[in-house]
Amino acid sequence: MEHFFMGEYDVAVIGAGHAGCEAALASARMGAKTVMFSINLEAIAMMPCNPAVGGTGKGHLVREIDALGGEMGLNIDKTFIQSRMLNTSKGPAVHSLRAQADKEKYHREMKKTIERQPGLDMKQAEIVDLDVSDGRVRGVLTKTGAYYRCRAVILATGTFLRGKIFIGESSFASGPNGLAPSVELADHLKDLGMHMRRFKTGTPARALADTFDYAKMTRQDGDEEIVPFSFMNDSLECEQVPCWLTYTNERTHQVIRDNYERSGLYTGEIVGTGPRYCPSIETKIERFPDRKRHQLFVEPEGRDTEEMYIQGMSSSLPEDVQVEFYHTIEGLENITITRPAYAIEYDCIDPTDLKLNLEYRSIPGLFCAGQFNGSSGYEEAAAQGLMAGINAVMSINGKDPFILDRSEAYIGVLIDDLVTKGTNEPYRIMTSRAEYRLVLRQDNADARLTKRGYDIGLVTEQRYQKFLKKQAQVDGELNRLRKVSVGPAEANEYLESIGSTPLQNRVSLYELLKRPEVTYENMRAVDPERPALQSHLTAQVEVQTKYEGYIGMQERRIEKFRKLESKRLPADLDYGSIENLRIEARQKLNRIRPVSVGQASRISGVSPADINVLLIYLEKMRRMNP
Repeated sequence: MEHFFMGEYDVAVIGAGHAGCEAALASARMGAKTVMFSINLEAIAMMPCNPAVGGTGKGHLVREIDALGGEMGLNIDKTFIQSRMLNTSKGPAVHSLRAQADKEKYHREMKKTIERQPGLDMKQAEIVDLDVSDGRVRGVLTKTGAYYRCRAVILATGTFLRGKIFIGESSFASGPNGLAPSVELADHLKDLGMHMRRFKTGTPARALADTFDYAKMTRQDGDEEIVPFSFMNDSLECEQVPCWLTYTNERTHQVIRDNYERSGLYTGEIVGTGPRYCPSIETKIERFPDRKRHQLFVEPEGRDTEEMYIQGMSSSLPEDVQVEFYHTIEGLENITITRPAYAIEYDCIDPTDLKLNLEYRSIPGLFCAGQFNGSSGYEEAAAQGLMAGINAVMSINGKDPFILDRSEAYIGVLIDDLVTKGTNEPYRIMTSRAEYRLVLRQDNADARLTKRGYDIGLVTEQRYQKFLKKQAQVDGELNRLRKVSVGPAEANEYLESIGSTPLQNRVSLYELLKRPEVTYENMRAVDPERPALQSHLTAQVEVQTKYEGYIGMQERRIEKFRKLESKRLPADLDYGSIENLRIEARQKLNRIRPVSVGQASRISGVSPADINVLLIYLEKMRRMNP
């Protein structure tokens, strides 16, 4: 086919899902001329699975994306239909915001934002080839022969690469939600020497709202006080819609057991590795044979549709079996299914082939993000897209990579886990993956990251000034609480009323607030002169006061962590030449090329003894080259 030139850009983004949108917007907002390609523009910010944003660990990522100047938090705040703060019975480190989205509106609002972004063009076209010459990426080629020259490319292909749908005995080439798959690009990436792997995910059935029996299910309402995802929004108003909770039962499980042999998971047709933390209902029943029931959430897909999403019930069983087992569940006995559940297989890479800036190690200028990197989830994809977009621009501008480490952000944990440790299954972020999660709370993401985003030119002046004002208010109130004191005469009646030990001497309000039974709100009884602060600011004051000791402990651990991170490893170091390193360690270190001793210590197969050998070697080199 004859090729024809169609334009020149700084950055080309392949894919318009959650990773592609953040990558393209970040690139354009940092001043790079950017083009974003999608096989179908209706796939922009599509939610082919759960129509929700946030959740445990994931909510932290969305807050960090927002603090850095990304779009996901702003977009869900425009389009949510229910909002809940999860894990409120636990400590603030694991509090995680989750919002149910109107998925069509989410798509429309994101598409509108992209259409209006200066310096960003979007194209409905299938990319089938990358131009890699003279050792780096030079351009992209569409299926129709259009060639676009560019200085950097971001691969954010989601589940489209050689996508294959499985429903019972039926399987066919397809991307998510019935869209066309990308086959030619998958073949070309393999020809470039990229190590491709096969992963799998799935989605439950959808059914019509008026065919559920809600009297048999438990209603789940949103929070009375809505907490925004974006730090640009102080408060939100929304008429929320309910979700519903129900459970599988022994009859459900028996129907599924009786039909295992009709699922692609058990016939051997599906070869991709599925997600451990979001398994199909077949896998749940096989993995937990003693469980009598599994919970399901019935969630609206939007305000202007009757379709409901049955969360927790993904499957690759045939449609007739799906109807049979769904109808065994309380409240679902007569549902009309509009879209059957399915499993989807797709190609992705081994993320240990990437640098920490998400650049493919052997092809300069080629960046990778999202499910293409082996992760799972909209939020994980968006976080990587944002970082890939930032680093593509940093690269073409000749600047140092923008890297967040594990002590700075959940984004740092996510990328370090993928690049350093790798993954053998679709990776999902969790609060338990973060060693310093009391410092990396979702409520302080702006304090951690807004200045970083501002310094690279992604955070706007308006956002930065709003952040500075908020910080001044929080710091001012903390200082006031330290200066104002109360004595027994003023406070003991109040303390006795809340079951707290009476005072013997005067103490500062700051010390008083450290008591578990004392809250910033109920302390008003002894602090009538307090300034009027918004609830998100008082929450910051309370957390920083009550957890000061624990936060200090984690910050001291972070100092030790950073000492190892500061011990840099030469990019051209030949680990094979270092005596006393074990063979496995030499192989892993030469392949992953860690930038620091700290990163090296997290590589699977590199032992503490190997790290000691590295430290001795570095000290020896330092003495030889003072």
